[in-house]
Amino acid sequence: MDEVKTDGTELRTVIRGVIEEFVRAEQSKAEPAYKVELLDERKRREELERRFNDLAQENQRSRQMAEESDRSSVIRAELQRLGVAKIDLAYRVVKDDIQRGEDGRLTANGGQGEVSVKEYLTQFVQENPELLPARITGGSGMGSGSKVAPNMGGLDLEKIRPGMSTEELEKMRQEISRVASQTLRGF
Repeated sequence: MDEVKTDGTELRTVIRGVIEEFVRAEQSKAEPAYKVELLDERKRREELERRFNDLAQENQRSRQMAEESDRSSVIRAELQRLGVAKIDLAYRVVKDDIQRGEDGRLTANGGQGEVSVKEYLTQFVQENPELLPARITGGSGMGSGSKVAPNMGGLDLEKIRPGMSTEELEKMRQEISRVASQTLRGF
């Protein structure tokens, strides 16, 4: 009976050893596949992170361009509203003085502290009247004739429509011609 126990114990030890050896062999076969899979996952994650960072930077650039475009259009519109003839020149002078505040409004750092864009540009235009159109048209070569053409009823855009009579159409054409010639002469 002692021999059976010894043989059974030995048999169990041998079986256990074979099973452990089999498990180690299977793990060593599977490990390279896991390592390759982990490397592939790491590469995909790094690529996704790189793409995310690129998109985030592109988004930031787009926001800055949109902000700059909005700021530019607001400044140019206000300069135009104030009657500035040389808008591009005036814009180049004032663009760096106007920033967007934390609350989203455009402000300028004037002599009295932060002021609104309208106030700042109004003051700028008053200080720089050379940006406004000339008040006196003409010069030494201009004749002394009257510059005002007689107004023949004015131009009403509501009256222009399909199917107008030839008489009304001719009156509209003459009025448009009159306004265009005044504009071209600098009236």
